Amino acid sequence: MIYAINYDLKQPGQNYDELHEAIKSCGAWWHYLDSTCLVDTSLTAQGVWNKLSPHTDKNDNILIIGVSRDNAGWLPQKAWDWINARTTKLAA
Repeated sequence: MIYAINYDLKQPGQNYDELHEAIKSCGAWWHYLDSTCLVDTSLTAQGVWNKLSPHTDKNDNILIIGVSRDNAGWLPQKAWDWINARTTKLAA
């Protein structure tokens, strides 16, 4: 399954390197937007959250949601290639 991890990190000056490493540890990852990552993982959304939550502050906001085939936008071709290569793992 591919999940979009959208985050709004609130702590100024906070080092979120550990959070970014936790995201990367979930599986193949994509990061073309500042506050959004996509991960191709065998984990559930809750499983992804369980890996990320120790690296967040209580005032951060994070949304983990399945990516569907119904998508559109303006991204570099490399980004679409990553997504399109995984269409069998997208939600209907």
